[in-house]
Order: sequence, then structure tokens, then C-alpha cells
Amino acid sequence: MAVTWTKQETFTGSRTQVMTDPENPDQEISTTVDCRDILVEFREGTITHSRHVNVCYDEDGNYDETATDIRIGEVANGIQGKIDAGVISAPSE
Repeated sequence: MAVTWTKQETFTGSRTQVMTDPENPDQEISTTVDCRDILVEFREGTITHSRHVNVCYDEDGNYDETATDIRIGEVANGIQGKIDAGVISAPSE
């Protein structure tokens, strides 16, 4: 079985982070930050592994989705090796 992957967000160059307000624990603070990666979920059978993968840019500095997809495929190959070696496994019940 091979590892498959799904992007968990659309790359825009920024991401909103939400955290609890330390001065008002009943409230949250949202902050928009620049980013150069995208969250991807990798799956093989019952194993699910999520991680951020750096995106790729073209020679003009624009986001290159095709090159990023190739990069995600390369990361998937590495995750496959870790699954085969037992480093990444399904959570035990």
C-alpha cells in the first residue's frame, strides 16, 4: 500500500494562529503570521500522519503549486519509509 496525501489548507502566504488570551482565559487572540509551508495529511491504511511541508517558488518568487505537489510526494516517500520501519504507526487503542 502506498502513502496518499491531502493538503489541509490552501497556501496564501499567511496563516491565522489562535491562542487563549493570557489576561482573559475565556477569550482568544487571533494573529495572522507569514508562512512558507502548508499543512498536509498523509495516510496509509489506518495510519494518519500530519505535518507542515515547505512550499516551492518559481524563479520570479511566486508560489509554484506543481513543484510543491512534487515536493509533497517526496515527503510522502520519506513517510512511507518511516511507516515501513515502524517509526510512524497507527495509534494504539
